[in-house]
Amino acid sequence: MHVLALDFPPISHLIRWPTIFGSGVWAVNKVVLEEWLAVILVLWFFYSARKGALVPQGAQNLAEAVVDFVRNNIILQTMGSEGLNWTPFLLTLFTFIFVCNIFEVIPVIQMPVNARMALPFFMTMIVYFIYHFVGLREQGIGAYFKNMLFPPGVPKFLYILVSPIELITYFFTRPLSLAVRLFANMLAGHLLLATFAILTATLAASTYVGAVVPGALLVALYGFEVLVAVLQAFIFTILTAVYIGGSMHPAH
Repeated sequence: MHVLALDFPPISHLIRWPTIFGSGVWAVNKVVLEEWLAVILVLWFFYSARKGALVPQGAQNLAEAVVDFVRNNIILQTMGSEGLNWTPFLLTLFTFIFVCNIFEVIPVIQMPVNARMALPFFMTMIVYFIYHFVGLREQGIGAYFKNMLFPPGVPKFLYILVSPIELITYFFTRPLSLAVRLFANMLAGHLLLATFAILTATLAASTYVGAVVPGALLVALYGFEVLVAVLQAFIFTILTAVYIGGSMHPAH
């Protein structure tokens, strides 16, 4: 009786790539090359869209749609009209994260950059320092920490519990959740695709009929991961807008 053997590689083999050149902190592997490619694609996309045609077409039409989406559904919804000055930053953040995510479903590449913690952590640190800097600049040191630790509307006797929680939230929970949410979702999707791809290939090697169900699920997962790529870019960007907007205008 023939028994199928699933040769599933260790998880570390799915997210770690050998060094192509360089060494130490300067080592370059597949993920680093993807990051460079993402930067090039984002710059090329917006540069090619700068035609200024009265009737936008092609890249210009798509770029304007992305700009309108970020401006209307992220900035105006969370920061108001005063947040429009942050459009270049938030637009770049959204498109860069999306491109890094969508690599997951691109043939041959098939590795989302954000399935490695390094990039989500780095982007989170940028957001972390920005919203604290904006809060200190707009409110002043004393008012910023007062509004942070002693939110209005809370009974004074509860501050002994609320203030430590707020301190942990602002300095630890926010950045941790922002980075881990993006990383964990992209890693989970990558592992699911790898699992069903291996299962489909193994079953197809013995019987094509047995590979139909996992193959169909694999195709459906590819479509679902495209949605996840957009959704995770949106969530990271809108939370960034919420944090910056909250630093600009504390709750009353």
